[in-house]
Amino acid sequence: MVAADSASSNRVHVVREPEPLSGSDNMRIDEDLLNQASQDDVNTLRFYQWSEPTVSLGYFQKEVRPPEGLEQLPVVRRLSGGGAILHDQELTYSVSLGRSHPCVKDPTGIYRIVHAAIIECLSELDFDCTLRGDENSDPANKSFLCFSRSDPNDIVHAGTKVVGSAQRRRRGAVLQHGSILLRASEFAPELPGVFDLGCRETNAVKLADKLEGLILNQLCELPK
Repeated sequence: MVAADSASSNRVHVVREPEPLSGSDNMRIDEDLLNQASQDDVNTLRFYQWSEPTVSLGYFQKEVRPPEGLEQLPVVRRLSGGGAILHDQELTYSVSLGRSHPCVKDPTGIYRIVHAAIIECLSELDFDCTLRGDENSDPANKSFLCFSRSDPNDIVHAGTKVVGSAQRRRRGAVLQHGSILLRASEFAPELPGVFDLGCRETNAVKLADKLEGLILNQLCELPK
């Protein structure tokens, strides 16, 4: 764990997992970080990947049996809401903020900060993407997979969702985590990633390097 700081006192610790982890380990670590945020007021930015294709169910998702084609994959329960996510060819992030961080006063601001950083990062790789916005969302869509649903906070390229995020709040703290699809999974070829859609090639480590700086610049510099 590496600590990052700025002129302000909004210290954010950074966790970069050196190797992909199992779904159960990834979810356990995110829950531990949320508990640290709520109990000890610790802020953490984490990047990670998955050791095997895994389905995570949204915390409130009632449909727990994956559809045909996904039924053989490991299944875990996420802390955040929304539909199921097939974690495979992606970079995953989580942001856990304690009750004294200014963002928790308006948690929707975390979406703005993180997604603006992701959009800027991808634009530097010659990939145009934007927030979906209210006018193009469909709250009635209850598809099993989250990336087949639409939400105003989604990041889309020509209408195709490439980044989705969700939150969980606990005792004044907030956890937000999300998936950046890099390539389509063989288990869901209908959901392309950014490299399938024309983004200039890089790797997950370099992508996380750039995102770390962009996100920290915002989270650490916010006025208290």
